[in-house]
Amino acid sequence: MAPIYSRIIATGSALPERVVSNTDLEKIVDTSDEWIRTRTGIRQRHIAADGETTGDLAFLAAQRALDEAGVKASELDLIVLGTTTPDIIFPSTACLVQQRLGANGCAAFDVNAACSGFMYALGIADKFIRSGQSKKVLVIGAETLTRMIDWNDRETCVLFGDGAGAVVLEASSEPGIHATCMHADGGYKELLWNPVGVSAGFKDEPNHGVRIKMAGREVFKVAVKTLDALVDETLQAAGMQASQIDWLIPHQANLRIIEATAKRLAMPMERVIVTVDQHANTSSGSVPLALDYAVRSGKVQRGQNLLLEAFGGGFTWASALLRY
Repeated sequence: MAPIYSRIIATGSALPERVVSNTDLEKIVDTSDEWIRTRTGIRQRHIAADGETTGDLAFLAAQRALDEAGVKASELDLIVLGTTTPDIIFPSTACLVQQRLGANGCAAFDVNAACSGFMYALGIADKFIRSGQSKKVLVIGAETLTRMIDWNDRETCVLFGDGAGAVVLEASSEPGIHATCMHADGGYKELLWNPVGVSAGFKDEPNHGVRIKMAGREVFKVAVKTLDALVDETLQAAGMQASQIDWLIPHQANLRIIEATAKRLAMPMERVIVTVDQHANTSSGSVPLALDYAVRSGKVQRGQNLLLEAFGGGFTWASALLRY
């Protein structure tokens, strides 16, 4: 029996209309445009409007991907949505998006792996297609992280933004996704987390204590070391050499981390997709946002090999090496 592969046939993305620049943040917190740019590479971020939800952004990104693919929502077998900021506790945001798309009946669920959420979702979708259980799958990464930002904390409020990206996967006899890798280590929980929730309880603080807490320097060190190892693992799993990668499409969190990963691959920055300057860290949304930009700008061409990777709270880290 011939092997089944999963292949990305289209991409889509969505960003809120409201743009907040570093200069805008200077007016509300003790920071500066230069400080933010030199340490993170971020110049601006998009912030969801009042009433605009993760599901709204996910729906727009998904619809654009489906339109580009020429696939009807009714043809989907599965929807997997990576997010840490669901619209409501349940139903899942994937179910809410499914109904809006008109894909009722297929399996749909959320994946929470923080910034690695889209990569986890992509890995899961790949396995569903390879097993023969699904033929067409919609994979989404979407977040409204600014809903959990403490705007008085200059260490974290400058880092995050809202946005969504999506891809349509299709079963193929030709290789598409060569390999996916997923890992987690809950031992690092308190270096990057949001310590409240439904079961643990909320706090008698502004916004019920729902805010991101991060030990930035420690996160940076672990992220660089972990992504180094992940690159080697992914290449080995795919049976490929670093020289065969045409584009690196990394999680858009920090330009310094991106540059470190590129150096590990001996890749010039001209072959690395960087969008963090335009939308900051959108968590699960960042890799598919960067991928959609790369495709629609004409940088990424059919037949090229792409390495996608992400690192997030948990810690979680995940990757995919694929032929676009």
